[in-house]
Amino acid sequence: MTAPDPARAAKALRGVAAAVLVLEGIAVLFVPRGIAQTEEGLGAGRLTILLVLATVLILASGVQRRERGLLIGTALQVPLLLTGLLNGIMWFVAGAFVLIWSYLLQVRKQLVGTPFGPVPEPRDGDADGAPAGTP
Repeated sequence: MTAPDPARAAKALRGVAAAVLVLEGIAVLFVPRGIAQTEEGLGAGRLTILLVLATVLILASGVQRRERGLLIGTALQVPLLLTGLLNGIMWFVAGAFVLIWSYLLQVRKQLVGTPFGPVPEPRDGDADGAPAGTP
């Protein structure tokens, strides 16, 4: 099943992907507060890693309109999930975001026909892309 207008569906899903990446960046910014209250504390290295990851996630939301935007966002799910090594609760928070991201890719594949590639051009015919019958 593909959307009647795959280009429009892809554009809407790019907006959702950008919003998810921004929310992931904001969630990563809450991690230093949780780490500071542990025995190890928050060192400069941990803080730098988290701030860089949050910045990259937010900047990646801006490249979602590019062809490689979803691929970049998908690659950033790995370091997001690895923040669980710094704070245990992030395994659950990042895991939820990874599940949301994978659901987004699944919906894109159903509506557009491909999870990462360019939007296929609609074929000549009626609105759903099926070939037109002979008159």
